[in-house]
Amino acid sequence: MSSPLPQNIIIVAYIYFVTSLGPRLMENKKPFDLKKVLVIYNFSVVALSLYMCYEFVMSGWGTGYSFGCDLVDYSHSPQAMRMAHTCWLYYFSKFIEMLDTVFFVLRKKNNQISFLHVFHHSIMPFTWWFGVKFAPGGLGTFHALLNCIVHVIMYTYYGLSALGPSYEKFLWWKKHLTSIQLTQFVIITTHIGQYFFMKDCPYQYPIFIYIIGLYGVVFIFLFLNFWYHAYTKGKRLPKVLRSAGKVQNNNSISLSKRD
Repeated sequence: MSSPLPQNIIIVAYIYFVTSLGPRLMENKKPFDLKKVLVIYNFSVVALSLYMCYEFVMSGWGTGYSFGCDLVDYSHSPQAMRMAHTCWLYYFSKFIEMLDTVFFVLRKKNNQISFLHVFHHSIMPFTWWFGVKFAPGGLGTFHALLNCIVHVIMYTYYGLSALGPSYEKFLWWKKHLTSIQLTQFVIITTHIGQYFFMKDCPYQYPIFIYIIGLYGVVFIFLFLNFWYHAYTKGKRLPKVLRSAGKVQNNNSISLSKRD
């Protein structure tokens, strides 16, 4: 895309559909059974994320980047072009991941369409258009590599979850997904924050440093808020843990009655 206008139209249409139009269209309809679709979709995203991890590593992060002041290589060398291609693929993958929310709408899982979820799926493609256009490489791409690693774990969980109730016993680690995501943003913020302590780092587009840093801090607070409401208050615990909690509470009640 030579202009951000087409992507902005897609993003606005996405927000309108998942927050307004979609839920209204589904209001008097039965939820779609998308079990097979979700299994294929989630494990496909796992495969794509693994591929992008490999490409980010081979185009810089494992072949010469210092994890410090890594500049954008604007040459037409094979490695620079490989990094640019990987950045474009990562940008494109953000539109694929919008299907997460579309599937929520079609399955009438509107309680999962949170501000955090929609904001994340909207802001990533928007900002990455500028990243691919002006800075396809360098230290500003570290968060993309880390995000791909996290997505391998996340979408593996979603894929197993889509396989049905018989796999619930293997999903006890749901709570740790949020911990992993929080850790991701702490690492991203720490990595990008080192820029402000470097004596001399001629990174070509410092504006992206500020955007990534702000992005990391905002998402740390958003995920902490999600953690509090989902797990401290117990609203989003896996069924196996909720059931265990209920059994424990019932046992406590029984013991108190005996006393």
